[in-house]
Amino acid sequence: MMMKWPEHVIIKEVGPRDGLQNEAVTVATEDKIAWIHQLANTGLRYIEITSFVSPKWIPQLSDSYEVATNIERVEGVTYAALVPNQKGLEKALAANVDEVSVFMSASETHNRKNINKSITETFPILADVVREAKAAQKTVRGYVSTVFGCPYEGTISVEQVSNVAEKLLEMGIDELSLGDTIGVANPRQVEEVLTVLLKRFPKEKLAMHFHDTRGTALANVLMSLQMGITTFDSSLGGLGGCPYAPGASGNVATDDLLYMLHSMGISTGVDLDRLTEAALFIQEKIGRALHSHHLQALTSCRT
Repeated sequence: MMMKWPEHVIIKEVGPRDGLQNEAVTVATEDKIAWIHQLANTGLRYIEITSFVSPKWIPQLSDSYEVATNIERVEGVTYAALVPNQKGLEKALAANVDEVSVFMSASETHNRKNINKSITETFPILADVVREAKAAQKTVRGYVSTVFGCPYEGTISVEQVSNVAEKLLEMGIDELSLGDTIGVANPRQVEEVLTVLLKRFPKEKLAMHFHDTRGTALANVLMSLQMGITTFDSSLGGLGGCPYAPGASGNVATDDLLYMLHSMGISTGVDLDRLTEAALFIQEKIGRALHSHHLQALTSCRT
């Protein structure tokens, strides 16, 4: 039977936050701003630009306020930022971000390592952030980490994932991103998890966030598409990782994802050539080669 694919997919670029937070090199503020400008001119309609987390924990993003207040905003582009708590929210609102992203883990151990609180202790903190962000007329996104596996606990039950997802959606978040933080998911597991979650939550509320640690990210995207999911997080060039999740490597590369989708006749509204130029720009700034297959193929063709 011929598979029916969606006509359009939404790409949410998380490179300026999830990508740069795990780099050994701290990119200069003006270069971050220039990169975000390039990304905004590719046709992307969503860019997670930074994180208002304490610089003590993520020093690479210590210039979050400067970045958020100095970018020239393109109409129709949502500029989002990660917010851990009330203090972070105050800074994000002062910087006038368009969307606030809250986050927690489906794994008790990873949640304590990442947030320094239990899952139960995290819920009321995030509920306050969501309520105040909504009062400020901001949309709110929720991230759940370690959905498909945890570096400390191993397999996480889908019931635990579902319970955390339900709590976040009850808070009033607009979208929930399901994260394969350490890149252990496989397509069969993606199918099993989504089969359960889609019985409880509408597909329009869910997005997928895959890391490509073991080379399965695009295969997992394909399975998600088959399950009806049409929103995906990605990071240009495959930048990324989590400082508090040993083994976490880069996100699925935006340029690889675009190449696959466009080759399948699925539109994204994003210009791959402009995106490639933005990838080459940030590659130079971090001082190392990015690992996306698209960039590697491009480089081999030029040499």
